[in-house]
Amino acid sequence: MSGRDVDVEILIVGAGPTGLALGAELRRLGVSAQIVDAQPAGANTSRAAVIHARTLEALEALGATERLLEEGLKVPTFLVRDRDHALITVDFSTLPSAYPFALMCPQNRTEAILLARLEQLGGGVERPCDFLGYERDGEGLRATLKSNGTRRGVRTRWLVGCDGMHSRVRDAAQIAFDGGAYQQGFVLADVRMDWPESREEVNLFLAPDGLLVAAPLPGHCYRIVATMDDAPAVPSLADVQALIDTRGPIARPATVREVLWSSRFHVHHRTTQSPRKGRVLLCGDAAHVHSPAGGQGMNTGIQDAIALAQALAASMEDGDETRIDAWAADRHKIAARVVALTDRLTRMGTARSPVVQKLRNAAISFAGTLPMVRAALARNIAELPPR
Repeated sequence: MSGRDVDVEILIVGAGPTGLALGAELRRLGVSAQIVDAQPAGANTSRAAVIHARTLEALEALGATERLLEEGLKVPTFLVRDRDHALITVDFSTLPSAYPFALMCPQNRTEAILLARLEQLGGGVERPCDFLGYERDGEGLRATLKSNGTRRGVRTRWLVGCDGMHSRVRDAAQIAFDGGAYQQGFVLADVRMDWPESREEVNLFLAPDGLLVAAPLPGHCYRIVATMDDAPAVPSLADVQALIDTRGPIARPATVREVLWSSRFHVHHRTTQSPRKGRVLLCGDAAHVHSPAGGQGMNTGIQDAIALAQALAASMEDGDETRIDAWAADRHKIAARVVALTDRLTRMGTARSPVVQKLRNAAISFAGTLPMVRAALARNIAELPPR
């Protein structure tokens, strides 16, 4: 069964943080767009949990930053450690930004804030609605959608894939997604625990047994990320406690009291050659995926979206599409830089050789004595442009 074709200027596939930010910013700029998502409801787990300075700057004009600051926890320090020994301290408080910190805010809250802003501006999300494919239609495209068992066509000037690593939009456009996957599995868990370190710190432990990240979350909770071979589908309290015992602080050990949510995942490092192919545009994980080291995935996607909304709005006003090409080139360059940085951090953190681990820790410790290195690392993690 097919419905009647309708027309929209911009069709956005995917209503995660990237798609919501794009739709809301377009609305703010006076451009309407249709957003569809295959899921019957928004994600209700925390997943991505850090928002960096550049993202908070990008969301200012949209009016989302103030709400995020109310919901989140400001963390001004990032430490890399070998158990009890600090190797390097990265101080965000010196960042040249109005937001000199990392903001810890669970992704489900970030999505709720962006959705509320979208709805305040008169927009919304159609769900569940599947994107099935598209074909060229004159100077635009005709996408095929399916909802409630009914297929329909939507003619659109621009099709934007914000539908994640397994993007149907990217696949339909036959855009290559080059890269690979890391051998190690990862564990993700939100817990309540007795933690001996400051709640103004994110700690990355480079222990002989592997990598462990412990970051504070609002509500006196903590996010744990760790490499783990053959991780169970739903890591238990005992699993998380064992990771902390073998990789975390020794002198003042931590005790996990409750696991609120846990999962396992494998990490890829991939990018497209360009996030634009004709009238098809890609944002977020549809265009680039990488290690969670540094917490930059969601941040890069939201920044993709805000920059694209501004380029599309200006282009639709005067017909100059070179802005879209400039956006694609700039965001590809940024994505490549983020993938390279997180790849280096991940490979350092997952080194297995004791000799390599010792050399790595010595090199990081030496770098920690250099103020310029610490400042550059803070800017890179916060995704602020280089000086």
